[in-house]
Amino acid sequence: MNLAIMQPYLFPYIGYWQLINSVDTFIIYDDVNYMKGGWINRNNILLAGVPHYVTLSLNQSSPNKKINQTEVLDTVANKRKFLGAIESAYNKAPQYKTVFPIIQECINYSENNLALYLEHHLKRVSNFLGIKTRIIMSSSIDKNNELTAQDKVIEICKKMNANVYINAIGGQELYSHEDFKKFDIDLKFIKTRPISYQQFRGDFVPHLSIIDIMMFNEPAAIQEFLNAYDLI
Repeated sequence: MNLAIMQPYLFPYIGYWQLINSVDTFIIYDDVNYMKGGWINRNNILLAGVPHYVTLSLNQSSPNKKINQTEVLDTVANKRKFLGAIESAYNKAPQYKTVFPIIQECINYSENNLALYLEHHLKRVSNFLGIKTRIIMSSSIDKNNELTAQDKVIEICKKMNANVYINAIGGQELYSHEDFKKFDIDLKFIKTRPISYQQFRGDFVPHLSIIDIMMFNEPAAIQEFLNAYDLI
């Protein structure tokens, strides 16, 4: 069984969805500490031809709290600001009328718990993209929570009977093939191939939120992007 584990991100880039699509079970790492300045509650969209941050504000977030102990700031103004930025950026995009209602549904989801809130939108967007992977929370797994880093990942793999663990390419310095092999687990890293498509006029801007890809591409084209990766 192929397994991947990642913190939940807000409408992450295509590589995140490739990771979900490449495994049988994807585990949302919700019982680790929230990280400020990361991608958990913000991402980049295309605005006026350049990357632009859009952020969903949180209620008293702290790196001393777990992701599943953190709350979305559940105000109309918070969600309206986010959706307003998406509308302003993409209202003339070819797939806007199809995609904006999905983004709107995800942002307006009635759930304060950040982990559950992000779980909903990861599953909703996965469904739209045609991804069939099982998605579960790490907090639902009976494991030794005193473990950290690689040891905790291996523990989860063992508990889930995984024989292949796939990680984002950025984790190459964090994990050891030999250590995973001790437990008959094959460690692999996913590397996204170069992807480009027609945005608005101007040069292509890469590494944006999945929102950008959804706004400019039909689902069949996105399916091709989901498979544009190599395992190393």
